[in-house]
Amino acid sequence: MNNVVLIGRLTKDPELRYIPQSETAVANFTLAVDRPMAKEKTADFIRVVAFGKTAELCERFLAKGRLVGVQGRIQTGSYKTQSGETRYTTEVYADRVEFLEWGDKTEKPDETPDIPEGFQMLEDDDINFKEEPHGHAKQPHQSI
Repeated sequence: MNNVVLIGRLTKDPELRYIPQSETAVANFTLAVDRPMAKEKTADFIRVVAFGKTAELCERFLAKGRLVGVQGRIQTGSYKTQSGETRYTTEVYADRVEFLEWGDKTEKPDETPDIPEGFQMLEDDDINFKEEPHGHAKQPHQSI
């Protein structure tokens, strides 16, 4: 079984190119994924490759700093440099990419989105949750 699920932030905008023979879109980007158990805040930088329509959507909507989820598989490879050295690569080939932060590519990820007229921004503390008996998940509780 070769299955990977990652959540992280893009280190720079995705790079899009097309394979000449097939005209298939290929997007490359790197995710910074936090190490949860590290004593100091640190991250792994993982290269991701997406293909086809997914690649085009990544290039169109993702930008440096955006939070993204990726599901795919690890693929390793190697190549020889001009000086004859062998270099090894490890990448995640994305089967699925979830945009966890949306917006125009020019927006900063931390900017507050425009709120439509007649609506207001809610914080987590604004929603009352009630504990269900027997350890069931919390459900929203509406006060009247």
